[in-house]
Amino acid sequence: MTIGSARREFGDVRQGASGAIPGPRTAADAYRVSDDQVQKARLVVAENSEDSEDLRLLLDMLGLISSNPDQPPPVSR
Repeated sequence: MTIGSARREFGDVRQGASGAIPGPRTAADAYRVSDDQVQKARLVVAENSEDSEDLRLLLDMLGLISSNPDQPPPVSR
């Protein structure tokens, strides 16, 4: 995923965001991060970043993007 494709993808999702609060997680779920959670986190970061460099730095810092496109982001491993 590139920065540009993230902005385009999240632009479409922004109108459909429900804003629902997720339920409590169990101990077994403590280390699991779903693809949906990663996408929502990327959306929040994209909406609050100042520019593409800020977006890239924040996504990298939070482990939401991978340096290798063939691997999932660190939070999903």
